[in-house]
Amino acid sequence: MTTQPKIIVLDDDPTGSQTVHSCLLLTRWDVETLREGLRDRSAIFFILTNTRALTPEQADAITREVCHNLKQSLDAENIEDFLIVSRSDSTLRGHYPIETDAIAQELGSFDAHFLTPAFFEGGRITKNSTHYLIVDGVETPVHETEFAKDSVFGYQHSYLPAYVEEKTQGRIKAADVERFGIADMRPAGEAMNPISTEERLMQLSDNRCCVVDAETQADLDRFASDVLSAASKGKRFLFRSAASLLTSLAKLGPQPVPAEDMGQFVREGKPGAILVGSHVKKTTQQLERLLVDTSVIGIEIDVSHLLEESATQRQALLDKILKNVHQAHNDGKTPVIYTSREELVFNDVQTRLAFGAAVSSLLMDVVRGLPKDIGFLISKGGITSNDVLSTGLALTTARLLGQVLAGCSIVRTPAEHPQFPNLPVVLFPGNVGDVNGLVTVYHRLSHQS
Repeated sequence: MTTQPKIIVLDDDPTGSQTVHSCLLLTRWDVETLREGLRDRSAIFFILTNTRALTPEQADAITREVCHNLKQSLDAENIEDFLIVSRSDSTLRGHYPIETDAIAQELGSFDAHFLTPAFFEGGRITKNSTHYLIVDGVETPVHETEFAKDSVFGYQHSYLPAYVEEKTQGRIKAADVERFGIADMRPAGEAMNPISTEERLMQLSDNRCCVVDAETQADLDRFASDVLSAASKGKRFLFRSAASLLTSLAKLGPQPVPAEDMGQFVREGKPGAILVGSHVKKTTQQLERLLVDTSVIGIEIDVSHLLEESATQRQALLDKILKNVHQAHNDGKTPVIYTSREELVFNDVQTRLAFGAAVSSLLMDVVRGLPKDIGFLISKGGITSNDVLSTGLALTTARLLGQVLAGCSIVRTPAEHPQFPNLPVVLFPGNVGDVNGLVTVYHRLSHQS
């Protein structure tokens, strides 16, 4: 029987836990905190590095720091049976191959690394080694979507071997990428192949780059079963993956509390607060639907001049926001605090990242100033959510309750939190859910049908 290894996920934003439950999310990676994750009863835990919000140099440094501390932690806990996952965006944005290179150099001697970007809850599938986003029922190659035009992480190819060659600047040629196709992994296909998927896995060496097809969770279940079997025989694998593979690797089963019943965690049935930082089109559509609801109050933050404004102007803006938030709460409404929607243009990546940091700093001051008796908090956007956990709420760890909507995690702060004990916090990725997704989550937590 194959043993269950500890699955250690370095998550480049805090939304990668969006297909699992009952595990720890760590916002720190000192040795003692990592040992807490390794000792936890769950088969999986997440280290929230937030590297997607950082420069390539910062992403490399943090990934190496995590791995350095992880080596000490694994030795201290005497754990040899583990898998490393570099969890990233299902639309191919992120610091690849910087992070997988750093992990391979620090933790060393991997036989292969796998790109597995399929994320079914978000409508992302991979077939014939090409990655697709399902848009209004149409399978659209991801290089034709808004995500491929990202000013930091843009790319030209949906065909994953070509994507690898592009991102590695030719170091790994498309022709040298090992492809695991859907037909190969399904039972009918395996019956016709002279060599099984597990046998192919056993033959990999020298950190071979591989890409994996998947259209359904069952595809990843079969692949994960073969991976775990090969790992139990000594093979060492690294994964650059979206969230759906984690479901198959961890084998956790259904979450204890169904999504539609997550309202039971709301503190004293009180109104909550909603923070919207993401700017992708889907988020804006969801926000527009939510603001129609008469039980919420929209509070827009004009962030366009944030880099130019003085400390005095910034403080005045913060004071105005918090006054409106507390007024809404006192009126029994849920404030929806959202950044202005216009797409800003920056001269360079550094300026864009500096602007993002300035917006985040303001939003986290808003979080710290929220009414202490809010019933729940919804954070919309991956980077925003990471900052809420690590900075706004200053958490070291949080327990994942499960998903309040497909692909949308809900965690709870510790009982001893000094400001917001036992507060349910929704980590809502910017590009997940249909146009009513934000409304659905809000209604589930505010006990509306």
